[in-house]
Amino acid sequence: MYVIEFNTVLGQTIVAGNEQGLIGVWFHDQRHFGGIEASWIAKETALLRAAKQQLLAYFAGELQHFDLPLAAQGTAFQKRVWQVLQGIEYGVTCSYGDIAHKIHQPKAVRAVGAAVGKNPLSIIIPCHRVLGSQKQLTGYAGGLDRKRWLLALEQNTKLKTEPYQLKVKHV
Repeated sequence: MYVIEFNTVLGQTIVAGNEQGLIGVWFHDQRHFGGIEASWIAKETALLRAAKQQLLAYFAGELQHFDLPLAAQGTAFQKRVWQVLQGIEYGVTCSYGDIAHKIHQPKAVRAVGAAVGKNPLSIIIPCHRVLGSQKQLTGYAGGLDRKRWLLALEQNTKLKTEPYQLKVKHV
């Protein structure tokens, strides 16, 4: 597995992949990201360079669709949910319930929420486009401030021109 780290408007970003495709895109402080593993090799491969370029173009408001091979690791259920997430168009939102209906498991809303939360390919697989049933901002492994910023970017609101401010929690 190869990995690169770089700064983005949303903070330090880590991108990892192998010969099959991207394995992960995480923010440094993201929930469900255990950190860079000792066995990963720091090397900017053609795939990781392309992912970096596309992510930076996305953050600049210049890219709406990613064109990268994906190789996310997960359960069959998680992969079904992530497949549905990939179908949510730029600037469009839906609810966890909408996704549960789309996979023909309308009672699996909580399981869908868990699968969305474990999405290893933040931004690329657009889990930030999923809202609560009343269109409220809920859950995002990268933090609600980042989710708010991403949605503002896609809605082309003035928030996208305001720099994201990472809030540091002191213990």
